[in-house]
Amino acid sequence: MTNPSILIVDDEENILHALKRLFRRENYQIFTATSAEEGLKIMDQQDVDLIISDLKMPITTGVEFFAQTKQKKPEALRIMLTGHADLKSVIEAIDKGEIYRFLLKPWDDDDLKLTIKQALEFYYLQKENKTLAQTVNKQNTILKQLESECPGITSVKRDPDGSVILDEGEIIQKHDKLGR
Repeated sequence: MTNPSILIVDDEENILHALKRLFRRENYQIFTATSAEEGLKIMDQQDVDLIISDLKMPITTGVEFFAQTKQKKPEALRIMLTGHADLKSVIEAIDKGEIYRFLLKPWDDDDLKLTIKQALEFYYLQKENKTLAQTVNKQNTILKQLESECPGITSVKRDPDGSVILDEGEIIQKHDKLGR
């Protein structure tokens, strides 16, 4: 597994530098952008697991940016980190950007690190769950095909005490048909 990748978008470079410093000892691949447009270009070139964005930015707001990132990579988690929180903005960010968490500036370093760690754990659990679901679907397709070719192969007959019942006559008949 590669290092988790995080894209941080904020129009204030000092915020980007502070966040890079905060995560420098973590095993993350950090990408930074000073605008939504720059962030979207990075997403075209890099695989991003988690996106952190400011709400108030010139040209494109954080909400608009998250709506666009949702189209590009819907499975990536999105965290809003802002100093300008109002209820309308929070609701809009949740509705349009489907954000995972909404955090306020100034942030508590330990709380932010824990939030990022939990978000990435959640992201990878979702990813693993999707992979497992695909595996189960493939196996079910194979079982259905086997059942259509050999009816009864996917069912087990049991007696009242739970023991498996084998119909020896049926087995002998099948062996006779196969010439064994």
